[in-house]
Amino acid sequence: MSAMFVMIIASLAIALAFLGAFLWSVRKGHYDDDYTPSIRILFDDSNSDETKTKPTDIH
Repeated sequence: MSAMFVMIIASLAIALAFLGAFLWSVRKGHYDDDYTPSIRILFDDSNSDETKTKPTDIH
């Protein structure tokens, strides 16, 4: 029974360590996107509705 308590405490300690590492990395900006702003100029901003050709009514 005491081994179970030791394992629960150890697993909680490991989980808190991983949570702390994740929060630290988020606060330090490790998940910031540095690549997308440099290629944003290449994205097409026009709407697909504007680029469609209008049907002509020739009788």
